[in-house]
Amino acid sequence: MKIGILGAGSWGISFGNLLIDNSHEVLIWGRRKEYVEEVNKTKQTPYLENVEVKSKLTNDLKEILDFSEILVIAIPVQFIRNVLKEIAKYDYRFSLILNLSKGIEIESLKRVSEIVREYFNIPYAVLSGPSHAEEVAKKIPTAVTVAGSNYNLLQKILSNDYFRVYSSKDIVGVEIAGALKNVMAIAAGILDGLGGWDNSKAALMTRSLFEMMKFGKMLGAKEETFFGLAGVGDLIVTCSSKYSRNRKLGELIGKGMSLKEVLRTTNMVAEGMYTVQAVVNFSRTRNIDMPISKEVYDILFNGKDPKTSMIELMRRPLKSEWYV
Repeated sequence: MKIGILGAGSWGISFGNLLIDNSHEVLIWGRRKEYVEEVNKTKQTPYLENVEVKSKLTNDLKEILDFSEILVIAIPVQFIRNVLKEIAKYDYRFSLILNLSKGIEIESLKRVSEIVREYFNIPYAVLSGPSHAEEVAKKIPTAVTVAGSNYNLLQKILSNDYFRVYSSKDIVGVEIAGALKNVMAIAAGILDGLGGWDNSKAALMTRSLFEMMKFGKMLGAKEETFFGLAGVGDLIVTCSSKYSRNRKLGELIGKGMSLKEVLRTTNMVAEGMYTVQAVVNFSRTRNIDMPISKEVYDILFNGKDPKTSMIELMRRPLKSEWYV
């Protein structure tokens, strides 16, 4: 099949290599013309060390649309709307959209599937799970979940000896889990920066899962999704991995840097710092208690001392572990 990918970062490039390994034709769109030309010339990208870029890249959206039977989204969530709005102006041949991006749009508080539906009335699916691009590019065994339309087709297209795809019908749950685990990874990174305490991090990750599930169920997600690859699986790897940008951002905050300092010195793009704004705003409108998300928000945007946040979380009113 001919598959076009929007986004030439580490995940877009790695996913393109996977598809080519599976004998598909791939074209990747990148926003910056200079970057596209350099990657096409060298077959290397600074986002993935010692990995050959097997796909051709283009800076022309029209070329992607003329090429693609399936369109893959692999760009930061906050930029998806503008790109889709531009694409909707043209004729296109793709009949399925597969989303790899994880987050919630700040301004509208919408998930990616909801943004897509504003512009395209075609089948949609979302792929998520513990799948750092760096390891997929090295063909390290990885398992993920795909939810939505044509999941049987996507399982066959994507699965191989190093990439196993499970199926789900819970688009809401997979999208919410993928978005919120980035917020929780920032919290885990803050603990790493403060001292890397095992007891604290295990407790945080467990309660993070509960918070993710509570938020998801409010929006109609299925509880079991959060105990699968898109939920606890992705939460574990994002809170623990050296490749996790969200965890790394939190670690730098925990070591005493402000968010402005982190962004100024590292050019780090971590989806969780956007998602937490949407989550906190949304939870306020629905009157849902999201204590970990709220503390991450206050630390990042209100300059709250992480140690104070930790103490306040510990001093919250005592309750049953599995209250609803």
